[in-house]
Parts: sequence; structure tokens; C-alpha cells
Amino acid sequence: MTGQVGVVVIGRDEGQRLYQCLESVTAANRHVIYVDSGSTDGSLFLARKFRIDIIELDPSIPFTAARARNAGLNRLRQIGPHVPFVQFVDGDCTVDKGWISTATKHLISHPNVVAVCGRRREFHSDKSIYNRLCDLEWNTPIGLADACGGDAMYRVNALTTVGGFRESMIAGEEPELCLRLRRAGGIIERIECEMTTHDAAMTRFGQWWKRAVRAGHAYAEGAHLSKNDPVGLWRHEVQSTWFWGLLLPILAIVPAWWTYGWSLLFLLAYPVLWFRIRHIHKRWDYATFCVIAKFAHLHGMLRYYLTFVFGRRRRLIEYKTSMVSQPS
Repeated sequence: MTGQVGVVVIGRDEGQRLYQCLESVTAANRHVIYVDSGSTDGSLFLARKFRIDIIELDPSIPFTAARARNAGLNRLRQIGPHVPFVQFVDGDCTVDKGWISTATKHLISHPNVVAVCGRRREFHSDKSIYNRLCDLEWNTPIGLADACGGDAMYRVNALTTVGGFRESMIAGEEPELCLRLRRAGGIIERIECEMTTHDAAMTRFGQWWKRAVRAGHAYAEGAHLSKNDPVGLWRHEVQSTWFWGLLLPILAIVPAWWTYGWSLLFLLAYPVLWFRIRHIHKRWDYATFCVIAKFAHLHGMLRYYLTFVFGRRRRLIEYKTSMVSQPS
């Protein structure tokens, strides 16, 4: 069954994480393509230890995960024109041994399903609260889904029909693609099967904040791109961010002088929000960071709107430090 699936791995300064990723996907008769986005940490040296196809993206064009995946998909169509399925994997993930076989069988037996994903877990979820939050984020419901993340298996013909990933997006490109796939009549499904293990390697608040800023950027861009769609992307998230991140603080702080401080009582809405999230999800840490994230999301949204209005070049929002791997 390996000949029916091509694997596209994307990475940038993943070092040893990339080596572990490639180890988990290389197999006989399987097309494996690694797409590198300007790594400077020895990732390319590690990748060349495997008998795989390697693409180095032109650094004069802005790097995005979407651009890297499209480049890998195009190469797969060249070297394996009859391969029906493609598994995308981020270079900071390892693939479970049984996943590719299970996902392939699922797509074969469900012709209306155009993308399938499984359970993504987090390495070292007990190492920091930020890794634990990532692990909670990956735990999404099984069954029909609106979108999948960076790790998923797709039908190649479905991807090419809708034009692949939108390369200008620096984040949130998977839900935007999945919206177009669903509009074209495709079904996206998450199945009860271990898929990948992800290494967020987040140990500092600043890393978590940058990741949340990136999410806010994705909310704003996705909502803008799908504004004419009946359903659209992230409309609720954008509205919620505007309210909790900007409008409520303005209502509380700006009139505080002439209301003798009474307007500051509006800030009590934040504890109410915390208790509501805590009641639903049964986790104090999740509730706490959901509230804090409103301000990080606002930062990301404003960053998107400023780059859009002034036509500035969008830069990647990276929260990881590279795992330097020198050639040996």
C-alpha cells in the first residue's frame, strides 16, 4: 500500500526533530519529499542522510508553510503522477507506525472523504504548562470535521482541483483550504487513530504568546478571505477578540475618571469569563490562558490589518528556537 501514498515533510530549522520525523515516514516504495524553508541549523545535512527528494525553496520569495506544501505536492505529481494520496507532515512531528496504512484504507473505502486526520499528541506534555495546552488543543472531536491541521492525508486530485494551499497565508492555511474543499463537495474526517506526535518545545511564556499572536493573525486573515462565504472562517473568534481584547477595556478604563472608577467594574466580566470556561472544560489552566489569549489574538489581528492596509510584506511568526545540528 506504500506505493499509493506520497509523503511531503516541511521544515525550517527543526534539526534533530526533522531527523526523527524522516525516520518515521521513510519506507520502501514510498515517495518522500522534504521541503526546506531556509534552514541554517544543519537540517539539510540531516535530510540528505535519507534517500529522499529534497527541495530548497528560493529565499527571495517569502517562506510560508502553505508554499512549502504546494512545492512538495507539485514535485510529487511529477515523480509519482499516479499516486492518489499525499500525507503532509510538519518537520517537528513523528508519524505513528500504523497511521499511513490506516488513513490510506479509510480514503479507499470512503470515496467522498477528501482529507483524513487522526490523533495528534504532544511530546513532553508534562514538561511545561504551554506544552500541556498544546496537547489539549490537539484533542478535537472524532467524526466529521470542518478542518484538519498541518498533519493530514489528502486526495491529490481534490487538492489540485481547488488549487492547493493559499501560499500568501503565514498561518491558518489548513482551515482555509478545507473550507474550499468542503465547498467543492468534499468531506473531511477525523478518525480514532494515533497519527502524529508533535514537539512544540514551549517552555517560556513568550513562546506561547507568539504562538497566540500567530493564531490571531490567522483569525483575521481567514475571516477576511472568507467574508463572502455564507459560513466563513473564524467570525466568532474575531468578534470575541474585538470585544474582550479591545472594546471591554476601553469601556472600563476610558470613562473611569468621570465615573469615579465605577466603570472599572466592567473588568469583573473577565473573572466571569474565566469561570464559564473553567466550568465547561474543567481546567483552570486552560481557562486562564484562554482569557489571556484574547489580548495576544488582538495583537495578531492588528498586525494582519496593518500589513494589509499598508501593503507590507508579511513575516513568519515563529515561536520556536532551532535545534542546532552541526554536520558530523
